[in-house]
Amino acid sequence: MANLQTVDDREAEAARANLSGGDDGTKTLIRRSLQAREFAYCPYSKFRVGAAVLAHDGTIFTGCNVENACYNLGICAERNAISKAVSEGYQSFRAIAIASDLHEQFISPCGGCRQFMREFGDSWDVFLTKPDGSSEEMTVGALLPMSFGPEDLTKKRVHAIHEF
Repeated sequence: MANLQTVDDREAEAARANLSGGDDGTKTLIRRSLQAREFAYCPYSKFRVGAAVLAHDGTIFTGCNVENACYNLGICAERNAISKAVSEGYQSFRAIAIASDLHEQFISPCGGCRQFMREFGDSWDVFLTKPDGSSEEMTVGALLPMSFGPEDLTKKRVHAIHEF
């Protein structure tokens, strides 16, 4: 029996390629973020966002923003995609692409998403995109300089509690 590959399998193979210079892996990741944007549930802000995160083994997880009438209970696309990946056992990422409907500027993640991404390292790639598929590449560390991460919890501290 022949080994049949699905479209998603072929896309994951393409994404396994190096993610530099606009190659097929980068284009696949960006395209998946643009597709994820289409599923956004944003009846309040009308601001659609999609994200596609690439795990180290080439698996791609997508997410979109999901709003809630109680505004602070919504979830951003980036956190949605990463949470999907974590719920499937993934905690190591190579890249994330973020898409929106902004035509004149690249979409940038909010502060909460930057910190959420930082939980999983500061050296993985972030592709900020426009609807035409163009992108700007940087790292999580560049998006959130002087960040606080899991390794900071193991650093030496002063354990003094003062009573007043």
